[in-house]
Amino acid sequence: MGIYSLLKKDFTKEKNAIELFGCKNNFCNSLVIGVFHGDEPIGKDILERYLNFGSNKNLLIVPCLNPDGMVLNTRQNANKVDLNRNFSTKNWVKTDIGEDYYGGERPESEIETRFIMSIIEEYAPKRIVTIHTPYKIVNYDGDEKAKTFAQEIAKVLNYEIESDIGYPTPGSFGTYYGKERNIPVITIELDEKETLTGVYPKFEQILNDLL
Repeated sequence: MGIYSLLKKDFTKEKNAIELFGCKNNFCNSLVIGVFHGDEPIGKDILERYLNFGSNKNLLIVPCLNPDGMVLNTRQNANKVDLNRNFSTKNWVKTDIGEDYYGGERPESEIETRFIMSIIEEYAPKRIVTIHTPYKIVNYDGDEKAKTFAQEIAKVLNYEIESDIGYPTPGSFGTYYGKERNIPVITIELDEKETLTGVYPKFEQILNDLL
């Protein structure tokens, strides 16, 4: 696992592990999260490769937040909850189970949500990056610092930046932490045609030099 150690671990409903890696006794500037949505697995591939070969000692890395969804190849977790709608934002609303963006019976109902919240509370990262597909943009939530950070990442990827994903996102991670708690949150929406071989060198640059 290169220079990184397992710092924290929990288990999902289906007993799959969710894991946090980092360097012990190091100041952690940034948190990077893969696979919020189980049908967007490339984040896990990128981050697992980085765990083996990366050199930034100030990163916290969760390669796969939603292992149950990845096994099922679904956006949601095993409880059919979209984890990116399960945070207790001011605009959280309850929707019907079975909908693509179902946010759960209540905010923070899911093991995966509480796991990532506990990491942020314990380590207080200064910025957070999440890896998604398929829109080929860099989305940001937060103030001018978040915008500047998004611009730096977008230059490496040759993507456009957007402050709005284009549709309502009640209960989203970015709203909860970026807009309501003032931690810059960058959502990298990779082109779904990107391959690990093609995109990894760019992520290595981002993770080494920008975070």
